[in-house]
Amino acid sequence: MTKQKTALISMFAAVGHVNACVAVGQRLLDSGIYRVVFAISEHMKGKLEAYGFEEALIAEDKPQHKDAAKFLANILLSSGILKDQTPLEMLKYRKSDPMNRVELYKKLDNDIVSVISDVKPDVILMDHFFCVPSVELSGIPVVWIWSGIPLFLNDDERLPPGASGYSVNGNRDEWKVYRKLMNNANMSLWNQWNNYIVSRGCPPLRDNSFSTTHKWLTIYGYPKELDYTDIAPMAKNYIQFDNLMRHENNSIEKFEIPEQLKDKPGKLIYFSMGSMGAVNVENMKRLCAILAKSKHRFIVSKGPKHDEYDLPDNMWGQSTLPQVSVLPLVDLVITHGGNNTTTETFSYGKPMIVLPLFADQFDNAQRLQDKGLGIRLNAYKCTDEELLTAIEKLLNDNELNEKLQKISKRIQSEDNLQNFPKILDNYLKDPTIYLQ
Repeated sequence: MTKQKTALISMFAAVGHVNACVAVGQRLLDSGIYRVVFAISEHMKGKLEAYGFEEALIAEDKPQHKDAAKFLANILLSSGILKDQTPLEMLKYRKSDPMNRVELYKKLDNDIVSVISDVKPDVILMDHFFCVPSVELSGIPVVWIWSGIPLFLNDDERLPPGASGYSVNGNRDEWKVYRKLMNNANMSLWNQWNNYIVSRGCPPLRDNSFSTTHKWLTIYGYPKELDYTDIAPMAKNYIQFDNLMRHENNSIEKFEIPEQLKDKPGKLIYFSMGSMGAVNVENMKRLCAILAKSKHRFIVSKGPKHDEYDLPDNMWGQSTLPQVSVLPLVDLVITHGGNNTTTETFSYGKPMIVLPLFADQFDNAQRLQDKGLGIRLNAYKCTDEELLTAIEKLLNDNELNEKLQKISKRIQSEDNLQNFPKILDNYLKDPTIYLQ
């Protein structure tokens, strides 16, 4: 019998990154070829075991990091990111680095050394913002899991810059201005990290890049119908999957329509601003007040501050929900446009209203609108009429819904993420198959 290989997964401990890594880990486990170990902090102990993975503990985070999602959400709120601003205006937060990523990644760089030594992995999979020197220097093959929009992987002048929210049909002079300002905003942080990794013995970073995705096999989740490869092709080491969506066939993912909503009239709509966006309670209240005027029913992901506001009669919600089990049951999704939610909703063929808040949420919203597959609205300024009209428009657009269902059938029948274990096996046998 062939000996199993060991895959060590290291991830940024925010909800979206965790879910994407779980999806990849599940496919590796399903193959029977891989033993999957997650490098986690004490506050996540037991959470990955529930999916059948092994856990390797790294040094405990500081106390305020115990609930990573809530901690990060509060940073976004207190720093001023979660308010009505254009992507251009948000560049100032790149200079200040409110998440203190340099120190976070220095700590990870130090802590993961013992995990690598103990686990002795055949491959390390990373879903992080920054490269990690101890991983780079380990001599072990690396795979990057990219759980964001692919614009960040392909800085091609034919494409709008990532996190800009610009249309592919937009003014390219605006793209150039944004790129220049973004690079300037990143400069201090980039210099800090570049100096650090060089001091650790790694080669310098590429200009304006914090990762080394170009050096390794890199996988990303984005449907073919939304991807940008029709405009600018990717290098061969970047492998596209329609989504990085975890399995539903787990007891922790079960969901049934709540009794409170079962017998009420109207279509069923899922409303989620993500764990980060939902921390802005005032805006959640505002949006819920608008949706209370709808004739439809709503399942609401209330977020970390779920106990600070009540829902109207046509709504039911909890702090968190098993999203991949909710999506098949609903007729429409109102979302912040996080990459996981966007690709998962698309995979189930549901129309979307996207209310972007920051980062690639702006890009997902604009891409869906450009493709005629969804509607982008301002999360903070959309009026009652705009939001309620958008709901009716998408629910009653039979041509759009038929198109989305056709796309959904393709995605689900192909389930191309199931091909990843074989791709990984080939990569470990001969990296030149995928590397330039």
